[in-house]
Amino acid sequence: MIQAGIVGGTGYTGVELLRILAGHPQVAVSVVTSRADAGLRVDALYPSLRGHIDAVFSAPELETLAECDVVFFATPNGTAMLMAEQLLARGVKVIDLSADFRLQNVQEWEQWYGMTHACPDLISEAVYGLPEVNREAVKNARLLACPGCYPTAVQLGFLPLIENGLADTQYLIADVKSGVSGAGRKAELATLMSETGESFKAYAVSGHRHLPEIAQGLSLVAGKQVGLTFVPHLTPMIRGIHATLYAQSDVGLGDLQTLYEQRYQDEVFVDVLPQSSHPDTRNVRGSNNCQISLHQPQGGKTIVVLSVIDNLVKGAAGQAVQNMNLMFGLQEDLSLRIVALYP
Repeated sequence: MIQAGIVGGTGYTGVELLRILAGHPQVAVSVVTSRADAGLRVDALYPSLRGHIDAVFSAPELETLAECDVVFFATPNGTAMLMAEQLLARGVKVIDLSADFRLQNVQEWEQWYGMTHACPDLISEAVYGLPEVNREAVKNARLLACPGCYPTAVQLGFLPLIENGLADTQYLIADVKSGVSGAGRKAELATLMSETGESFKAYAVSGHRHLPEIAQGLSLVAGKQVGLTFVPHLTPMIRGIHATLYAQSDVGLGDLQTLYEQRYQDEVFVDVLPQSSHPDTRNVRGSNNCQISLHQPQGGKTIVVLSVIDNLVKGAAGQAVQNMNLMFGLQEDLSLRIVALYP
């Protein structure tokens, strides 16, 4: 039985990890940390876990976490990098759901995240955990950088086009919407329901922290720097990412549909819908699935790719568990065959 620890067990991503791991036949959640709630039973804070998780919140101490086989960091940026090196030295695998190890350029990371990286020497070792791209590397990883929610939806949507050199990579546009849970479980005026309800807005148009992560992934696939415009939006819903992606291509819609279906035919969590479908975030809510569809408006050169995920599952906790399964030689979809919630 794999002994798992979760650092930051009181946030939305942390409790989503608990929900998924509660049904995992090969994992026992032995440590769940929270400085504020240390000593409190996990199921006292989250009654939905009663009878499923028998753990008590504890302080995030190295000696306790070192007894685990794997530690998930469901923490704000800048936390995992303070403990990763010591845990790795103890033989513990580390899966970081924050951005501490996603960017390979440390100067770029420090510029976007506004702090000095605590262990830059580990960055080159970290495997970027998008299984649909890095599956074999993930299997051998001991330090895993779990992708962000926006980057997951955007990269999966653009990937087949760019892999096959079928799009002008200097003119890529990602127009992406997120539910408010993407902002985390903290009290902020901008994410109160009375502030977000019946409203819709773009934000960080001049530059969002996920921009360099998306550009890095797409550039690696393209073999050159891509030109990407990324505009995130906040929508008045709790869960979900909807990415509307634009690219210029000379290839017809029918051929692209076949290309996407073939590219993802063996990917259990990527579902290419019939041509010209319109995926809906509610159809992936609570699941680890990404649904994709293709459009070619007026038969022109602009290809529109629609890509939807649940930001807390495929965009965070579910993808982390998917990577953990690979890292420990387990069936990739173990505990992740979750049917989306409807309505």
